[in-house]
Amino acid sequence: MSGTNRYRMQVLYSGHVQGVGFRYTTKSVAQGFEVTGTVRNLPDGRVELIAEGTREELEAFRRAIREAGLDRFIQREEVTWSEAVGGLQGFRIVG
Repeated sequence: MSGTNRYRMQVLYSGHVQGVGFRYTTKSVAQGFEVTGTVRNLPDGRVELIAEGTREELEAFRRAIREAGLDRFIQREEVTWSEAVGGLQGFRIVG
């Protein structure tokens, strides 16, 4: 496999997603995956996740976030896929 199969996944989570440990749980879940990225609260009450990796890792990571107990807080997920841009190191909480 070459390094060209990397993608960027942006997920906008809506629901009761701020103030429930969402960002910290997402960061700890990320440790188990070959992904880089960021998670942050948005002013409108949503949480934005940006992650890069292979499509398989990103899909598994997104499932694991729900399975980590956050599913009950999420009303809606808006997912956007694009080519990986790079420049992300590790997985961090920003904002």
